[in-house]
Amino acid sequence: MEVILYIAAIIAAIGFLILCVSLGMTLFSLKSILNSLAGTLSGIEGQMQGITRETTSLLTKTNSLAEDIQHKSEQLNSVVHAVKGIGDSVNGLNNSVQQITSSVSKSVEQNEEKIAQVVQWSNVAMGIADKWKKRKIIEQAQEAVVENAYEFESVQAEKPKRKWGRKN
Repeated sequence: MEVILYIAAIIAAIGFLILCVSLGMTLFSLKSILNSLAGTLSGIEGQMQGITRETTSLLTKTNSLAEDIQHKSEQLNSVVHAVKGIGDSVNGLNNSVQQITSSVSKSVEQNEEKIAQVVQWSNVAMGIADKWKKRKIIEQAQEAVVENAYEFESVQAEKPKRKWGRKN
């Protein structure tokens, strides 16, 4: 019986040895997998650091752009307010012009007869002025004719008379 015990112990030892060898092979295989996984994780860690740097850079640029947009928006608001003020001024000016226009047209309607009389009298005055100018021109022309006739007569009076039968 002792022999069976030794054989059982040897079988158990061989089984334990096989178990240890297979466990060693499994662990060795697991070691290479873990080394590969560590390399992959190292690469991923490098990529994550690059992504983190790029993300930080993008966030910085985004914040800068947001501040610039905010600043320009505030400036644009002042321009919008100024344009609104100009629009209000133009509307006020339009209202004033409309009031003046309606006031003038009411005055014209009320004074229509007086305006017609003024136009008639101005036409009469212009006609008289034209006739006066024509009369003045005629008088000047008559004076010029009289002067020319006087000069002609004086030249005729100075002409020498015929001598010895010749004509001059």
